[in-house]
Amino acid sequence: MVERLVGSVARCVDTFPDPRRGRNTTYLLRDVGMAAFSVFFMQSPSFLGHQRRLEEGYGRSNCTGLFGISKIPSDNHIRAMLDPAPPSLLQPAFDDTLAALEEVPGGLDVFRRLGSHLLIAFDGTEYFCSNAISCPQCSTRRRSNGKTEHFHAMLGATLVAPGHDKVIPLPPEFIAPQDGADKQDCENAAVKRWLAAHGKRYAKFDPIYLGDDLNSRQPICQAVLDTGSHFIFVCKPSSHPLIQDYINGVALETREETHKRGKTRFIYRYRWMHHVPLRDGKDALQVNWFDIEIRRADSGKVTYRNSFITDLPVDAHNVAELAACGRSRWKIENETFNVLKTKGYNLEHNFGHGRQNLAAILVTLNLLAFAIHTLADIADDAWRDARETFSSRRQFFADLAAITAYAIFPSWTAFLYALARKKLPPQPPPVPP
Repeated sequence: MVERLVGSVARCVDTFPDPRRGRNTTYLLRDVGMAAFSVFFMQSPSFLGHQRRLEEGYGRSNCTGLFGISKIPSDNHIRAMLDPAPPSLLQPAFDDTLAALEEVPGGLDVFRRLGSHLLIAFDGTEYFCSNAISCPQCSTRRRSNGKTEHFHAMLGATLVAPGHDKVIPLPPEFIAPQDGADKQDCENAAVKRWLAAHGKRYAKFDPIYLGDDLNSRQPICQAVLDTGSHFIFVCKPSSHPLIQDYINGVALETREETHKRGKTRFIYRYRWMHHVPLRDGKDALQVNWFDIEIRRADSGKVTYRNSFITDLPVDAHNVAELAACGRSRWKIENETFNVLKTKGYNLEHNFGHGRQNLAAILVTLNLLAFAIHTLADIADDAWRDARETFSSRRQFFADLAAITAYAIFPSWTAFLYALARKKLPPQPPPVPP
């Protein structure tokens, strides 16, 4: 499976525009794109350096056997060649990742909730910030000290499920200056563009989109409905006073449950109301509102409270699951962005800024590496056998990088077998001096 999905990325790279305009070079576009992808996939900034040394000594390297690279390009060449490539050209690789999960018996079913729905969480995050470095694709903000910060941000979209420890990133939408726009780009505008670009594609999964309070406005809700999908968005009382007017003083339908964590009991109280207008006006969208409050049974102390809006029906039988789905939005922050920033993917590191799309294309390749790793953890037996021989994820990727620094493997099958069995294949003879 790993070999197949790495090949999918390579086929996408083949569609990148070539900025050389007929100039001679020894590098293929595939070499350039897959060299960048290999660094993220191996989680090793020094991976290409080690492979160059192997190539000098043995006439080949793991770049060839594992990533299909015929000749390793220089770092500057990689940056210059990738800068014109729009990240949207990598969309088919995200599609192939989901398609591979669908082929696994029960693979996609573990993500389904509330019947047949898949949950897709939205959230924005920054992946670059500087007072000195900037490009035409940077957003800006003025700090209180008078300095201007330049930054890159994106809207992430991630497949999540409550009670499931895996998440799968989908194509991002970048928050960047838009042609002809007077105002600076924002997260809500990026959500609309994401839905316009991808909503019909994912409608076959009958998705429920999850988002924070920024998304619980009529234009976003309507954009979701226009794709034939559903939503559960956080709805803060402070930003939706009209909804609060409707529920205040009304005897709301209520359900309470008792749950025990260790020796402590907690009371989960759910309340809901149907057909609440989302805003003033005759054209207001009617939504269903619900909230959840969790308090300790012994002291009555409230440990969690939140409220949501949805287009789905709410009743005593499904309100608890609706709330669990709405709360699972945090997984895009903790189990996607936090992993990408702190667990080896180094999302916030400036791998290359460029003048056009370089920063965005590198982030997208990084997301694809994470998506393929996750799918391999779920469904690739050879990958899982190799993973089980190491005590931690960090150790696995450390050995992944280390073993490829001195041994050459003809394929992913041979590589993963060697990792799982801790036995190297026969090595090619060195190139004569």
